[in-house]
Amino acid sequence: MARLCAAWNVPHTTLCLTLAAGSAIQERARDARYAALAGWQQGAGLAALVTAHHADDQAETLLMRFNRGSGLRGLAGMRPMARVPGHEAPLLRPLLGWRRAELSEIVAFAGVVAADDPSNHDVRYERVRVRQALAQADWLDPAAIAASAAHLAEADAALDWAVARDLHTIAAMPDGLAFDPADVPRVLTLRMLERIVMQLAQGTPRGRDLARWHDLLAGGAVATLAGVRGDGRARPWRFTRAPAHRRLRKSEGGA
Repeated sequence: MARLCAAWNVPHTTLCLTLAAGSAIQERARDARYAALAGWQQGAGLAALVTAHHADDQAETLLMRFNRGSGLRGLAGMRPMARVPGHEAPLLRPLLGWRRAELSEIVAFAGVVAADDPSNHDVRYERVRVRQALAQADWLDPAAIAASAAHLAEADAALDWAVARDLHTIAAMPDGLAFDPADVPRVLTLRMLERIVMQLAQGTPRGRDLARWHDLLAGGAVATLAGVRGDGRARPWRFTRAPAHRRLRKSEGGA
């Protein structure tokens, strides 16, 4: 890639990373790449990072998340405009509407030999297995699957809009916040709980942890998530900052 950029007089920088051996290698490599790119983007004074994720990547991501039981936010897949994971740098994905084959044709027409990462053929990785399964199931349409992810992203944005409109239902207390989930659909209550955690602890909990927390509170328990203690023994539910180093758990006196 560096040689190609040099031949075409494209300014470029090569970033070298070292990753320790261990489990979850692809996830850790992705996080390391994004961290390095975000640092480079900030140092270079660039407005945003741009990736080449395409419709087939989106379809694979959606199927992987379906298989994990992800909630709406996860099923919305990759967004055309987002933030670099773990950073504030804008992240743009302008090729999400393009198929892999279409992009390959453009690259070949330009006389460019595309790089082929050997890990893209290693069936030890979930994404590779999903990619191969998609290729073998000709009755599945990756473009339609990617379009479904876009529809789910619209629904996810609508939920955020509804929560922002009803934030007044989260009441301030001297030592925390209170929220009454009565007559509020579960999916909106989950978003309200997420906002409460973000306000009290400045963190964003994982969807499955948030759902478990909600269910504990709905059962009348006292439970802690991401540094926030929730008390579901009475309405409204009450939330305060928890002592440090506590994980999500149900209290001894909870239901």
